[in-house]
Amino acid sequence: MKGVSSAPGDYVHFKSQVPLHKIPIGTKQWRYYDFGPKVVPPLICLPGIVGTADVYYKQIMSLSMKGYRVISVDIPCVWNHQEWIQSFEKFLDAIDVHHIHLYGTSLGGFLAQLFAQHRPRRVKSLILSNTFLETRSFAAAMPWAPVVGWTPSFLLKRYVLTGIRDGPHEPFIADSVDFVVSQVEKLSRDELASRLTLTVDTASVQPLLLSDSFITVMDTNDYSAIPQQLKDQLGERYPGARRAYLKTGGDFPFLSRPDEVNLHLQLHLRRVGVEALPVQSIPKDGTGGSPSKENDEKKDRDDQPEDNGGNTESTSEESQLPPAPESSESHGLDDQLLINAKSCSIGHEDAIVSMHSTFLKNQHPVATRILQSSCELFIFSLLHYYVLSSYITSNNVWKFRQLV
Repeated sequence: MKGVSSAPGDYVHFKSQVPLHKIPIGTKQWRYYDFGPKVVPPLICLPGIVGTADVYYKQIMSLSMKGYRVISVDIPCVWNHQEWIQSFEKFLDAIDVHHIHLYGTSLGGFLAQLFAQHRPRRVKSLILSNTFLETRSFAAAMPWAPVVGWTPSFLLKRYVLTGIRDGPHEPFIADSVDFVVSQVEKLSRDELASRLTLTVDTASVQPLLLSDSFITVMDTNDYSAIPQQLKDQLGERYPGARRAYLKTGGDFPFLSRPDEVNLHLQLHLRRVGVEALPVQSIPKDGTGGSPSKENDEKKDRDDQPEDNGGNTESTSEESQLPPAPESSESHGLDDQLLINAKSCSIGHEDAIVSMHSTFLKNQHPVATRILQSSCELFIFSLLHYYVLSSYITSNNVWKFRQLV
């Protein structure tokens, strides 16, 4: 397993550019990343049992550069599905987001469907990856589910990690597994226990009001922790959904095959009418953070963007980048032109003194060399007159001595 010191280079760059937001809502603590232009309806990413908000960092960086807004959240400690729906709705209200597009993998895909079922007006589209419709089979495979809340942390971590396929992997898949394992180490006992409870708590997704044309099912063809029978059941529920199959990718294609996943996400967002804001048009206060209350005015017209302000709690580091420094040489020359313009109104001798003192004050190397060259030329021009006058003087003295 890779440690923090051996984190991928692109992840280190991501952490340096995108701030992690933390907001308390009631008794729940929400951790999330929010990056991209806030005037664009967001794509919200929901992880599985072993995932955190960090596992979608490749999607955040790629799609935000293309002009999309991406929000990746940690699933908080909720202990039943109704509590999840209410808590997630409060979270959306807290960040002033109404219309959303959900991308969920594994447990996150199941929770996305539940929210779309109970809050159909808020969910505009779904992207479901390696997920399921009901939890009955998971409950049957976990007979100790009633005591999951009292299970020690190390046993919970061991249980969830056994669900990840062990054995030789392609390099990119192996790296994705290592990264997810490192994220599991950061999860608390309550976080793991609550996610397992959501997985085994008996529930099923009922038919959605959302049209199949606004749903994309994206699965990997090699292997995943979700049984193929459950994935087939999902496909039968949404016969008109768009299909996106990845030849390989394992349980975490968003990490192992990010280019393919990002392409399918972008195609889905275009297909459902989400217009990306050109990168060069994104305002500095339009990256990262939560939108301002102007978003309330467009709850029923999310395709008419309004320019919003930045987040009051934490601001993207990109919006705080210092301006590009100007050349010190050009700075000095511009200042000197201003000084020369001002000195035109004074006498010639005073102007020379003013220029000389200004050069000495600035101590600019180029200006100093120019001054030295000018002085040398001036002295050299006077040398001729000095020699001539010396000759005339000496000649007159010699003639005077002859007369005397």
